Amino acid sequence: MAKKSYLSQFFKDSREVGALAPSSKSLGRKICSKIDFDKADLIIELGPGNGVFTKLLLERMKPDAKLLAFETNGPFCDIIREKIKDERLILVEDSAEHITKYMKECGLETCQYVVSSLPYTVFPKELKNKILDESVAALNKNGTYLQFQYSLNALKLLKSKFDKVNYNFSLLNFPPAFVYTCTFDPAK
Repeated sequence: MAKKSYLSQFFKDSREVGALAPSSKSLGRKICSKIDFDKADLIIELGPGNGVFTKLLLERMKPDAKLLAFETNGPFCDIIREKIKDERLILVEDSAEHITKYMKECGLETCQYVVSSLPYTVFPKELKNKILDESVAALNKNGTYLQFQYSLNALKLLKSKFDKVNYNFSLLNFPPAFVYTCTFDPAK
């Protein structure tokens, strides 16, 4: 999708589209560097937008792995369906607050990774908590939740859901972004 079209989606509903431009491939590569694709049978993507991360994930995934992606923006879903023809991708045009429902419908068990591009800054508190609770429920005990945000506003919330939360910064994105890596304590 051209940046102009992405921008128009942002202005149509900035509570759904949290950025003025699509994420950079550089940011996508930084996210992908945190994933052990040999161990990932199922990856869940939240808010794929126009599919920048989706493509990078599919390029690296095993042939028998699945990618369950949740996107509520219809035009973005249309772009993904048009540009990405990969039977490993299951695109759900619904809110990420229903992750476990769709996992059950698709016969999928727990996952190793959740990759989120959701703009938590603009979401109501109840929705943020519901999506994160669903993400926690979807992950196995050794699972990892990866999130990028444009600020550190989500840090406290993520720390309330995960035992360990680390973050680093990606300058090669517009705007620059924080990448959170969230895990559970396996001893618990």
